[in-house]
Amino acid sequence: MTHTDEPTPDPSVGARIRLLRDARGMTRPVLAGLCGRGPDWLKKIETGERPLRSHTLLLRLAVALQVSDLSAITGDTTGPAQPIPTGRLPHPGMPAVWSAVMSRSLATGRTDTAPDPAALQGRVDQTWRLWHSSRRNRTEVAELLPDLIRDAETATRTLDGDQRRAALVALSDVYRLTGQATAYVAPAELAWVVADRALTAAQEADHPAAIAAAAWNMANILRETSYPEAAVQVVTEAADLIRPHLEDAPEDWRGIYGALQLHAAVTHARDGRDGDAWRAWDAGDHIAKSLPATYVHPSTVFGRANVDFHAVSVATDLRKAGTALSLADDIDPDLMPSRERRSRLWVDVARGHLLRGDRTAALHVMSMAHEISAETVRFTPSARMATTELWRKAPRAFRTQAARLAEAVGVTGA
Repeated sequence: MTHTDEPTPDPSVGARIRLLRDARGMTRPVLAGLCGRGPDWLKKIETGERPLRSHTLLLRLAVALQVSDLSAITGDTTGPAQPIPTGRLPHPGMPAVWSAVMSRSLATGRTDTAPDPAALQGRVDQTWRLWHSSRRNRTEVAELLPDLIRDAETATRTLDGDQRRAALVALSDVYRLTGQATAYVAPAELAWVVADRALTAAQEADHPAAIAAAAWNMANILRETSYPEAAVQVVTEAADLIRPHLEDAPEDWRGIYGALQLHAAVTHARDGRDGDAWRAWDAGDHIAKSLPATYVHPSTVFGRANVDFHAVSVATDLRKAGTALSLADDIDPDLMPSRERRSRLWVDVARGHLLRGDRTAALHVMSMAHEISAETVRFTPSARMATTELWRKAPRAFRTQAARLAEAVGVTGA
């Protein structure tokens, strides 16, 4: 056996990126897409064929790979630490929501002031409607969440029997709504706590539709933290749970089943799995056709319009810009009652225009998305990334407009 005292060479920047990507279980198309680039670009970076000189792209890779210091990629440990942004955005409503979630009382026992489960569910349903109808949905919903969380927790601690089961369903709904309203602004630990509590409450209530809805929420967290296979597994298991009940179930049970299919479609698309993505979309489309044309699920807004919106999302995430834009041409956005979802549709359309290099059209469409729901654009990473690109590379004639949009979205310091 031959021994050598020569040190093992440090891996290159590209090799480090590949090792980090493999450790996260991410495919090359997924990581490249998170950086706004194609898989061929990333392949050349990883193999050393192309140097990585852009500090902006280096930061995007670090955020996508969820490393806390740039040295994990650059290998430069001789200087001071180079911390990277966490991707979490500040929001004034977050401290009160955090307090309500993290200071849950452990006391049990009946009281004379236990909330009525039906009234509690009514408040939750009304807050979901606010989430979908308000242009400032995060801010307005965040103001209501602390009291809703405390009241729902009180109800589940103090009621029993069927009333407690109803309160548990309401509690699961509250935590699902909390997950939606704090996405990208909550610390990671709160996001996981909220998703787990939603699923636990639904399971304790033994309510298949509530379990499926909570699983849809859990899968959102898994997908956004780069665990696409786990996200698909969760929505698949939830669909298997609720499928035997569909024939005689209420419409909303089929609605959440359809939402699970659309979730899988987007997750597969972001992972570059074309066939799987469209098969899952077809399953959602089939469910939509079995429901009334005007049906809309109260929280996921699954229905005919959302299925069509998701076709655009799938095509965009698969980087099929021409298909995405062609599909968008045939959509009537006013059929979607949710401002939040309409805004995200136009974000996807803007991304499609950017993929084709048409920044003028992208700027126009992104401005529409912001007008519909300012907070959706401000707090959605893909929208912020597109706005940043427009701010930096807008045509000369539209630079003032792009700068105004960037300032409104809060990316001028990016």
